[in-house]
Amino acid sequence: MRIAVDASCWGNNRGFGRFTRELLGAMSRSDADNDYILLSDEGIATDTLGPRTSVLRVATTTRVVEAATADGRRGIRDVLAFRRAAAAARADVLFYPAVYSWFPPPRGLANVVTFHDAIAEHFPELVFPNWKPRLAWTLKCRLAQWSANRLLTVSQSAKAEMEEYLGIDGSRIDVICEGASPVFAPVGDPVRRAAARRAAGLDPSARFLIYVGGFAPHKNLVRLFEAFDKVLARAETSDLVLVMSGDPKGGGFHSIYEELCRLRDASPRLAARVRFPGYLSDADLAALYTEAQALVLPSLSEGFGLPALEAMSCGAPVLGAAGGAVMEVAGAAGLGFDPYSVESIADAIARLVIDRQLADGLRARAIPETARNTWDQAAEMTRATLEAVARAA
Repeated sequence: MRIAVDASCWGNNRGFGRFTRELLGAMSRSDADNDYILLSDEGIATDTLGPRTSVLRVATTTRVVEAATADGRRGIRDVLAFRRAAAAARADVLFYPAVYSWFPPPRGLANVVTFHDAIAEHFPELVFPNWKPRLAWTLKCRLAQWSANRLLTVSQSAKAEMEEYLGIDGSRIDVICEGASPVFAPVGDPVRRAAARRAAGLDPSARFLIYVGGFAPHKNLVRLFEAFDKVLARAETSDLVLVMSGDPKGGGFHSIYEELCRLRDASPRLAARVRFPGYLSDADLAALYTEAQALVLPSLSEGFGLPALEAMSCGAPVLGAAGGAVMEVAGAAGLGFDPYSVESIADAIARLVIDRQLADGLRARAIPETARNTWDQAAEMTRATLEAVARAA
């Protein structure tokens, strides 16, 4: 079978870019039967991919990772260039790792589209700066779901949101998973750990929480800051530091970084205890996860919450919204809270930091819980869907 893949978001630094790279690597390396043709408007090194993988370069005026953003716009010619490339690949099935970079498939070509979440439909006012990109996104998603033979998503929570907010019949959706890269493992080297602390602006002995991700409004970071201010007012937790790792510019997506800086500076406690180190390398994150009190992900919604799995792979507990994808991933290594309640977030942080028995129990269960989600499992499930769709076409 020949599998054409929209690999145009390969170079994106956000979650769907990592998803594309890791999933396609796992699929192609473990597959001795199928050919993979990656459609991309940028160079892709194939040394980490399987031997039956090739790259079909697509000429565009603007790279997809720059154009297909919340405030960007893809040109019709560029979209049609990908459609022609998909036809030229002579594939049995076309796979889109993210609806973010979707283009109309060639007529008659079976295809599978991945919707990582329905956050834009659940919280449109928090995702889009104005109505024009919201309308463009809605139109693209509707066309993608109507033309797809099947849809993929990455958690049961995301599937439930797709059913509710996109109106998709759940029988059309297959749930796969994500995984953690091998770099995410406990770091015992004190030199590496010290270097990571310096990169994050941390003193050698500081106790800290870490957040990893974007600064979009739906990430619920204003409430996190308000909750952390309350935590710092308590004597038992007044020494904590909160590390906020992520791209301040948002990678072309809506960012409230400036608002968070103003909120931090308005509170003497937050000003002294919140760090914005910017984008940290995976190696530094692994070292920080190893020492962190916990990873905290207060998002109102996540499709999967990959930082949770990466942190757990290093032995860190996870604090996140109860009932959402983050706690679905964390399982017995997570402590949930009401993401709409500042008091609930503050209480969960304080409880984990103060109750050492609770924290040790969560930490002990972190690595075992990661066995439920791996890239090899994701590759096997994705390949099964693609093969079934190709057979039925």
